[in-house]
Amino acid sequence: MKSRLLTVPLMLLAACAAHAADYSTPMGRVRDSIDRVVAIVQDESISRDARWQRISVIIDEGFDFRSMSQSVLATEWKRATPEEREQFIRFFSQYIAETYRSKIEAYTGQQIVYKSEVIDGDRAVVATEIVTDSTVIPVNYKLKNNDGQWYAYDVVVEGVSLVANYRSTFAAIANNEGMDGLLADIQRRIEKYKQEHPADAGPAPAGGTVQGN
Repeated sequence: MKSRLLTVPLMLLAACAAHAADYSTPMGRVRDSIDRVVAIVQDESISRDARWQRISVIIDEGFDFRSMSQSVLATEWKRATPEEREQFIRFFSQYIAETYRSKIEAYTGQQIVYKSEVIDGDRAVVATEIVTDSTVIPVNYKLKNNDGQWYAYDVVVEGVSLVANYRSTFAAIANNEGMDGLLADIQRRIEKYKQEHPADAGPAPAGGTVQGN
């Protein structure tokens, strides 16, 4: 299950649907992010690094990393100083981007099916499925409305929360080693991942298909 949490969520950012952007709805927000990423990964005129820099901007714009960081740190968030909170948000968002870079680039056309959106006040859930040759993987985005726009703050894969998965790791480190230890740990994770996945040239992933009910 953990391996799917590390490979599935941002795969949704590597499929295509033709529509007008609509940030006023949760579904519209997710669909727009998907279209923008596809346009970038299919643009062979830009380098791999430049392509990823643009995708990283879309990820930053689409996720509420402050809310995610607060949920991941749990009670440690209250103990952290404002400076430590800002550092963790920056490192955590970078860690997420580095972790999923190779997953997005390795996308090979899995079908994305949009099932539904449920809105409850300023919160919403967009239910999707990733359809492969051998299985159907339910992936739900949880979003919140910040000043009229929707941002993802959690991804639930087969009933397991991405935020809860990271909380079990990072909150434990902060509890044992303090925020200094946690910040140092996540920096090491980022550097290690960069070393293991160098940004050398590679082909852009093939486009996929999207369906909506």
